[in-house]
Amino acid sequence: MALTPHHERYWRKNLALTAVLLSIWFVVTFVVSYFARDLSFRFFGWPFSFWMAAQGALLVYVLIVGCYAWYMHRLDVLHGVDEFED
Repeated sequence: MALTPHHERYWRKNLALTAVLLSIWFVVTFVVSYFARDLSFRFFGWPFSFWMAAQGALLVYVLIVGCYAWYMHRLDVLHGVDEFED
C-alpha cells in the first residue's frame, strides 16, 4: 500500500518529533550523568549529582512522555486520524 502525500507528511512529523525527544532523552540519560561528578555541592544533605540522577531525570522522562502524547494528539486531529471516544 503506497502512502499518500498526506500520510507522508504525518509520518515525517512523527519521526521528527521522535528524533527530538530521543535526543533529549540521550542528553539527560548519558551526557548529564557523565558530567554529574562535577556537580559536587550538597543539596538537602545529599550530593547534587544524586538529585539530578534520581529526581531530575525522572521529571524529564515524564515531561517527554507528556509532550509526545500532547503533540501526537494535536497531529492526529490535524491530519484526521484521531480516535473518537463514545
